[in-house]
Amino acid sequence: MVLPSLSRRLAVGAAAAFALVAVVVVLHHRAARAAPPAPTSAVPVTLGTVTRTSVPVRVTGTGTVQASQSVTVRTRVDGELQKVAFTEGDDVKRGQLLAQIDPRTFEATLASARAQKARDEATLAAARKDLERYKVLVAQDSIQQQTLDTQTATVAQLQAAVQADDAAIATAAVQLGYTSIRSPIDGRAGILLQDAGNIVHATDAAGLVVINQIDPIAVLFTLPEGDVTRVNAALRAAGRTPLPVTAESREDGSTLATGRLTLINNQIDTTSGTVQLKAQFANPQHTLWPGQYVNAILTLGTRADALTVPDTAVQRGPNGLYVYAVDNDGVAQPRPVTVVQRAGGVAVIGTGLEAGQKIVVDGQYKLRPGVHVTGLATPAHAAAAR
Repeated sequence: MVLPSLSRRLAVGAAAAFALVAVVVVLHHRAARAAPPAPTSAVPVTLGTVTRTSVPVRVTGTGTVQASQSVTVRTRVDGELQKVAFTEGDDVKRGQLLAQIDPRTFEATLASARAQKARDEATLAAARKDLERYKVLVAQDSIQQQTLDTQTATVAQLQAAVQADDAAIATAAVQLGYTSIRSPIDGRAGILLQDAGNIVHATDAAGLVVINQIDPIAVLFTLPEGDVTRVNAALRAAGRTPLPVTAESREDGSTLATGRLTLINNQIDTTSGTVQLKAQFANPQHTLWPGQYVNAILTLGTRADALTVPDTAVQRGPNGLYVYAVDNDGVAQPRPVTVVQRAGGVAVIGTGLEAGQKIVVDGQYKLRPGVHVTGLATPAHAAAAR
């Protein structure tokens, strides 16, 4: 009877020990779940600050550089091209001799016209003397009135002949002048299209050379039709002051030249939904060249007290644009934002941020919502907006 009682006591003790172990395990598991996660080290990033400043209002279009004036120099008379008086690629001045066509035929024509005039003038002088004598004879009733009338008509005909001679001389002189081909504009000469010794014709389509004026120079660029109203409003506000335009390199964004808006086209291209604009630039260093593609940045005015951040702070996610904002505890959280303008390395924020707020400018790829960050502040970015 003793052994069964001992067995029961052992069984009860084992059950109690198992229950105690189970309770300890459960309590430990709950404690582990309730305990905060072990602190992690802060992620190093580059920090910036949301700044309130005045920034220029700009619109950007893709443009093509064009010569202010482009002239294809052609001959206006036929003949042998005796001489070329310029070198390809030279800068030429208005009125400068470019080429010479054999003038001998035209000199002969001019001389013939002058000789014809001299002959007609001599005949006219004799006819006028006869007319004066006939007037006296008619007054003496020595000849008929019809003879006087006929001589009067003859003098008038000879006067008309002399006038025709003057016209022929002027025409011959003009034709002779065409044998000396001169530059119609200041500009840069292109490739010579006819060498000396060739017979050239006024009907030749190619001409002799193309001259492009490259200082000043023009840029033709396009903007979306939605910008037309803003541009026209800016033109009205500016009055007589031209709107500034900056030409930037499409490769590295460097500024090539600064000029002024000269034209907004009088209609929108319905095919592309864009409007063409034209700007003129001083180009003494020839940083712009005809046919070159550039970014044309038109400044419409100034936006006062705008919220700005470095452009690199703005990220694009599945739900749109966002910026990592950092609170006083150094925790970074993504904030959805709207961007009004991006230019010159600066983004103008419409909604989503406040002035003075810390943001992550670089290093976002290392972040996730709620992590601690640390880093150095960037230099003020407001200068980039000016």
